[in-house]
Amino acid sequence: MREYEDSLHGLEGEFMDHFPPPPPRHHPLARERMNIQKSSVCSRAYFVVVMAFFHIYIINIIALLLYVHYNTGSGEQDVLLEKSVPGPMPEHQTPSPNLRPELSFQLPRLEGIRVGHVQRVSLVPDRTHNMRTLSLKPLLFEIPGFLSVEESSVVMQLAHLKGLTHSALVTAPDSQEEQLTQDELFSLLDLNQDGLLQREEILSLAHSTDGSWLSSYNLRKIHTGLETNPSGVLSLQEFKRVSGGVLQYSGAGQGLDGNAKVRQRSTHTRLYLGEGTHHLLKSIRNRVTRVTRLPSSLVDLSEPMEVVRYDQGGHSHAHHDSSPPNPDSSCAHTHLAANHSNQVACRYLTVLLYLNTADGGGETSFPVADNRTYEEEVLGDLSQQYCDKGNLKVKPVAGTALLWYNHLSDGNGWVGELDEFSLHGDCSVTRGLKWTGSVWVNVDPDQQRQERYQRLVSWHPEEQGKRPEHGDLHQDL
Repeated sequence: MREYEDSLHGLEGEFMDHFPPPPPRHHPLARERMNIQKSSVCSRAYFVVVMAFFHIYIINIIALLLYVHYNTGSGEQDVLLEKSVPGPMPEHQTPSPNLRPELSFQLPRLEGIRVGHVQRVSLVPDRTHNMRTLSLKPLLFEIPGFLSVEESSVVMQLAHLKGLTHSALVTAPDSQEEQLTQDELFSLLDLNQDGLLQREEILSLAHSTDGSWLSSYNLRKIHTGLETNPSGVLSLQEFKRVSGGVLQYSGAGQGLDGNAKVRQRSTHTRLYLGEGTHHLLKSIRNRVTRVTRLPSSLVDLSEPMEVVRYDQGGHSHAHHDSSPPNPDSSCAHTHLAANHSNQVACRYLTVLLYLNTADGGGETSFPVADNRTYEEEVLGDLSQQYCDKGNLKVKPVAGTALLWYNHLSDGNGWVGELDEFSLHGDCSVTRGLKWTGSVWVNVDPDQQRQERYQRLVSWHPEEQGKRPEHGDLHQDL
């Protein structure tokens, strides 16, 4: 039996050798299974890392879009000027006259963004103001509440105490009204009316009213006489001895048609904003420095604030506050550093303060604001008709300030050409009175001459012991 089974298995083996079994049949849609080792590419940890980086990327994109929206979109923009102003002074402090001014600087310029855009600016501690763009040509802003109603009243009272004089009409250079006596010139320069001329008054106030200025020759003589005087001040008799006593005509402030009668039915005075004056006037200077973000040395060495009272019917014709750059003339405020006999007013920007709310009329008009082109010949009569057809009129409201640039940028951070669109004037006051205060920041288009002038008039620390202090000689005006 055992042998029979062995022979049967042998026959089965031979049969399988001759007839192998058919290969296994596969379904036509079945996929061939492959033995693949487990890869780390599809691991769970790698998937979590990739998704985390993806979410971070999406969050960064959203944050960038929100940043762009809130800085250039319809929302308000926070402008913390106290961090961007070069060397700003707190409200209760004033710049020291013994510090050398900043040199080799550029002129920061505010951004208008678009008409109606609102920025928040910090002018005094613990308070912000809204600054709204009124036009882009010229670059013009409105700042409500720049002064409080009480502060505006104080400025008007200080102007009354100083004394208001009728606005003299600017006359042609060959007119006899160009000449002033030495007594009149001394009174114009002696802003605090203490009977003595201090160094700050001569350097910062070396100009009279309505665009007339001291000649560079006479200014040098007065400055030299003051420096050589042991007391450091000039009395009337000493002033007569060292001065020539002549004011020189300047074309700044004229109308387009050459009409010299820029302002009618108004009285005015000038209030010094520097050391030794009323604390409110120094505060106005600091606020101008903050809102413009200009170096404090430029604002400190600029001309004083001009306060004007317009009676009923008072107005001013359309004019530019500054003059176009001219290589054949020099700026009036940099006489000491120039050799030209022809001087013009160089006012980089204007800050106009409304000190009261006019009962009727008195709007400030910008006839060609935001025009596509500036064509002088199509404007016609610019006396008072422009008030009705002006593109932009601003009603005077107590405490509100207007800020505009009289010059374009030269593309290198300095003063460029005169902005023709800054043409402006004051409409007639129909009822009551209108009070304004104009603060100008003087900058010479010649940057080297501006820096040379600032070095010339700066107080050097090494000379403090040689120069007497006269801050106590100023009255509180």
